[in-house]
Amino acid sequence: MTMMKIKHIFYAVVMAAISFQACTLDEDTSSLSTPKDFFRKFSECQSVVNGCYIPIKSIYTYQYMLATECVSDIAYCPSGTLDASVDISPAVPRFGSTVWQQGYLGVQRCNFAVAGIERAYQNEVLSDEQYHQLLCEAKTLRAFYYYTLTCFFGNVPFYFDDVTDNEVLNRIEVLPRMDASETRAKVIEDLQTIAPLASQTRTSDNAGARLGSACAYMLIAKMAMWNKEWDTALDALEQIEKIYGDFEQYDYAENVMFRNKNTPESIMEVQHIYVLGGLTYTSNVACICSPYPRAANSSIYDGVEIPELGDQSTVWTAMRPNVYFCQGLQSKMGKDIRAHYNMAWSYDGKDFKSVNARPWCGPKFWCLNMQTAADGNNYKVFRYADAMLMKAECYCEKELYDEAVEYLNKTRRRAQLPDYIFRSAVRLQEEIRNERARELFGEFQRKYDLVRWGIWYDAVTSNSDYNYLQLNTANSRIKPCHRYYPIPDMQVTYSKNNLDNKEYAAYGL
Repeated sequence: MTMMKIKHIFYAVVMAAISFQACTLDEDTSSLSTPKDFFRKFSECQSVVNGCYIPIKSIYTYQYMLATECVSDIAYCPSGTLDASVDISPAVPRFGSTVWQQGYLGVQRCNFAVAGIERAYQNEVLSDEQYHQLLCEAKTLRAFYYYTLTCFFGNVPFYFDDVTDNEVLNRIEVLPRMDASETRAKVIEDLQTIAPLASQTRTSDNAGARLGSACAYMLIAKMAMWNKEWDTALDALEQIEKIYGDFEQYDYAENVMFRNKNTPESIMEVQHIYVLGGLTYTSNVACICSPYPRAANSSIYDGVEIPELGDQSTVWTAMRPNVYFCQGLQSKMGKDIRAHYNMAWSYDGKDFKSVNARPWCGPKFWCLNMQTAADGNNYKVFRYADAMLMKAECYCEKELYDEAVEYLNKTRRRAQLPDYIFRSAVRLQEEIRNERARELFGEFQRKYDLVRWGIWYDAVTSNSDYNYLQLNTANSRIKPCHRYYPIPDMQVTYSKNNLDNKEYAAYGL
């Protein structure tokens, strides 16, 4: 891993003092001197936590969408960005380098924040409420980075240490992979100690949509399900249900559109803001989720005028739902209202030119009047609907089929689909997995789900629309080892070869 030298810790503090755009903060960073004496009051502690959010923006880009959704069974992208076609190896890790570097930068900043917050509390700088709020936020962010790293790479090095001297740094630099289930167990235990003490409110109910107990419980449940600890997951999901209440109160269109920011159903969103001529904090996912191409100097996209998208946007070779998804799981002729948000066959009654077999991504992802590649939408990471389907899956795995069907039908009813009728455990499991595809399409999760279920390789090779992958042949580019990204060779070298890519080596990569 790229472990920062001690001098970079001070740099992290300085960066932390930059106000994170999701927060409306009036911070006093006067007399900033050294990390040791920085945590002198609540505003300084909070500014360090703000810095813990920053690496997320470098992860949640169009390349992350390619890596998580377009190498799955429901979407593809014939892009020149080779993450989309798993042209990756330890020597050429593609977007894996970014996720590794930014993921561990996030871990390092969170470790620093946690240590400083605890020290400030001991020095009576923070009230109990402030302490619990900030500590939960920092630990939740740290958990999110470890969740991302283990989903993306599998087994990864684990540490909670604040790097305060060369002795700690030298030990961390040579850490080997730790079993991902052990990492998740340690993170779950860490979150379980703080989540009950923090404010029990929806993410959208606090200023700036800061993360707190709801997201902490969501991460507990996510990681517990990877470890097949269904009761632990259900306990956490029960807490989320207490916070968010009756699912029927959440309107689908209002809560799912990326342009609608910090909606009531959201548990975590990637925060973006774009003001023409002013402050910019954006990414570029909408560039691959809009109809393609756009005619020069116009708002005509693939032959159809779309005024709401404007005439200044930059659009790239597009991600598209594949045939398995758009003609099987969620067809345009069906009753599922989500189809008209996930996919676009037409606009204002006019058919696009290039949608004979597959549509474009739908208005769920479009950024209105996007200026060049500045996508100012918020990206949905975790929503309450996800938690409902997680409960359905946990109950199914515990053979409590009536309860599983009850929670499965919550999202189906909102989508105006008829209730699912139980027939067999196998069919119910398949339907829950299909419903996750329909409800969470394009929300950076599908590959992770497939890997967690142990079916990624078979699902992709059976259902992908990539013609040039030579699927199911001896010369296929896609290999079972691609379920996870490799650790970049450079990081293996930095670790003095304590890290490895044995699974890739077994396939000659």
